[in-house]
Amino acid sequence: MPRGNLEVVHHRALVLAQIRKWLDKLMFKEAFECMRKLRINLNLIYDHNPKVFLENVEAFIKQIDSVNHINLFFTELKEEDVTTTMYPPPVPGPVMRSRDPEGSKVDLICDAMRAAMENIDPRKYCLSILTSHVKKTTPELEVVLQKVHELQGNAPPAPDGVSAEEALKYLLLLVDVNELYDHSLGTYDFDLVLMVAEKSQKDPKEYLPFLNTLKKMETNYQRFTIDKYLKRYEKAIGHLSRCGSEHFPECLNLIKDKNLYNKALKLYPPNSQQYKDISIAYGEHLMQEHLYEPGGLVFARCGAHQKALDAFLAAGSWQLALCTAAQLHLSADQVAALSRALAGKLVEQRKHREAATVLEQYAQDYEEAVLLLLEGAAWEEALRLVYKYNRLDIIETNIKPSILEAQKNYMAFLDSQTVSFSHHKERLLVVRELKEQAQRVCLDDGVSHGQESDVFSETSSVVKGSDTSGRYSHSNSRISARSSKNRRKAERKKHSLKEGNPLEELALLEALNEVVQGTEKLKEEIHCILKVLILFEFDEQGRELQKAFEDTLQLMERSLPEIWTLSHEHNSVTPVLGPNSTSNSIMASYQQQKTSSPVLDAEFLIPPMMNKRTQWKLSLLE
Repeated sequence: MPRGNLEVVHHRALVLAQIRKWLDKLMFKEAFECMRKLRINLNLIYDHNPKVFLENVEAFIKQIDSVNHINLFFTELKEEDVTTTMYPPPVPGPVMRSRDPEGSKVDLICDAMRAAMENIDPRKYCLSILTSHVKKTTPELEVVLQKVHELQGNAPPAPDGVSAEEALKYLLLLVDVNELYDHSLGTYDFDLVLMVAEKSQKDPKEYLPFLNTLKKMETNYQRFTIDKYLKRYEKAIGHLSRCGSEHFPECLNLIKDKNLYNKALKLYPPNSQQYKDISIAYGEHLMQEHLYEPGGLVFARCGAHQKALDAFLAAGSWQLALCTAAQLHLSADQVAALSRALAGKLVEQRKHREAATVLEQYAQDYEEAVLLLLEGAAWEEALRLVYKYNRLDIIETNIKPSILEAQKNYMAFLDSQTVSFSHHKERLLVVRELKEQAQRVCLDDGVSHGQESDVFSETSSVVKGSDTSGRYSHSNSRISARSSKNRRKAERKKHSLKEGNPLEELALLEALNEVVQGTEKLKEEIHCILKVLILFEFDEQGRELQKAFEDTLQLMERSLPEIWTLSHEHNSVTPVLGPNSTSNSIMASYQQQKTSSPVLDAEFLIPPMMNKRTQWKLSLLE
């Protein structure tokens, strides 16, 4: 409350309403004085209507007409929009507010006001101009120091101007002295450095020996030393690259230490020895990072073909490796040995077609190529090579036996998939039935009386296991999980198919999902082998395989709605409440609810996709 007639209460809402009226009428001085006196955040001057403020910046400066007050305005600037936080309008206005969509609000104001002050009277507003540089989100300290240095060489200041010494003292109030010293050093202007150091209360013994050493150096090496001291390594190698070949080893070491290979390669012509040395160092760095193909590309570009060949071989990039081998003019035996090594790499990556191509075309070993194609179930490509080289005997000795063996393997695999699927499905239905029985027991009688039914006893053991497992899993996830992906992997490790496991239902859903997806992926392979079975008149084996695969798919398709039902995944137990409930019944219901509703991964809540449009069957076998 006011004391006597010395103080007056100012209602904030009324004050803000008046300030908004002044700002709408471009009465900046009245608004500013009121806001300064009553401690209203000065950001409101801009935030009230950014477009109008930017269009009338010169009017704002002329009305305020005070360097100190303008500097005060700069110091209070922040990115926050105070009209949405501190001072929201009582009724949203119809005026559409325009903002710079990309730039910073503070930078936008600083640039606009600085341009206006330089246009009105740059000498009078010198300190405010310096403040506009310092206040930006990335302070432009080197520009500020350069302007201060220009003041030192100018004529005596006008009555309303400032000297270089005054400007520097003012800067030291805004910026840390060590930061200002480092930026002055970064201008490579020793007069400016000394001017800052003398005003900074630094001991001359700290900087004079270093500055004297720098002055004795050649210009480019001097600037390299300064940039290295300031940890501006990209600029540093730029200056050092102009110091001559005698300093290149030092430059290369810095490039390696700070991983500046890409920047360094732009500093030298591609046909120079320095460019090749940097490229080789870069390629070796990529090889250490197991980035073999990029490393090979770097080696190949600088002409280090042998290193490029080794890198492409390690990466399994067979086309690039063979191109590089041609540039090395390898002998036929060397190319054959390289081709076999490449084929081995490709087989490891399950790229049997590519491996066969390499052996046939570069090692002239079509027989081994055919064997690789048979291993990769590329029956038609194997036949093409057999007919190309007129080796029809391979059909009887290798191709037909491989096809029949593959047919038997597919039959055995489908049988195991069917047995596994049926077993998991039956167990899933049992687990769900046990949960439903346990829920009914909870609802009928919440109080335990010694030996309960077998169902409730089994369920209780599951509950206890759930609590223990839950405590362990949460503790383990806090320690080991580094991301949501890792946490999901940690959860899946707990999905054991052991009967009685509290997460057995989830484990069964996961196993069924894998069985369905693994079978669905066989459609293309089954289609290919059915074609060659017909081709060689193995109709009985083909008909057997087609029927077995069709039966397996139909079994899975019929079972999907029964396995993946929302009623089970989202099932929850109704808590035992009401006048007949007891503390034990409520607790048992709560524990049972925890057990019956585990957190399931989203991918297992959705049934796997089975594409019925894929044409894999052959009508000739029906």
